[in-house]
Amino acid sequence: MDTAVTTPRHAPVAAAPAPGLDVEHVVVMGVAGSGKTTVATLLAARLGVEYAEADEFHSPENIAKMSAGTPLTDADRAPWLAAIRDWLTAEADAGRPGVVTCSALKRSYRDVLRSARGRVRFVHLTGTPELLAERMAHRSGHFMPTSLLPSQLATLEPLGDDEDGLAVDVAAPPEEIAESVLARLAAS
Repeated sequence: MDTAVTTPRHAPVAAAPAPGLDVEHVVVMGVAGSGKTTVATLLAARLGVEYAEADEFHSPENIAKMSAGTPLTDADRAPWLAAIRDWLTAEADAGRPGVVTCSALKRSYRDVLRSARGRVRFVHLTGTPELLAERMAHRSGHFMPTSLLPSQLATLEPLGDDEDGLAVDVAAPPEEIAESVLARLAAS
């Protein structure tokens, strides 16, 4: 007599969770000169996760426009935002959280990023126009001219109360900003 237990064909099978849904990503956002790269690299190092620089996702045409002092249009930004979203999704599918910089100036841009797999949290770095312009004037080797700062500030839509994120003033040293961000992310 065979006593093996078999599962009936009609027995429900638990669905496997979709890959990457439990992964949390951090998008460090803000206008030029806010310190996105510095803060994002500190956060990624402290969290022990992958880091990507959004500027690396720009097309050569976008970089040429910005280098010439021409603001990007929404159409210019669309493939760039999709590429960042796709990087976040690929990281989530591999089970890895990620930290990425992205100006993410408009809610509609953040909506694209939010459509990545996993939880996407935003850290909005804020500062006075004077501080931001001063920082931009002192950095070297970047294609974004200080002349585009007013355009970015005019385009900026701060995080809404219903968006998953937090705002941080950048007047403090970067290490303090990173520690504050980590504490606030852990608490929410």
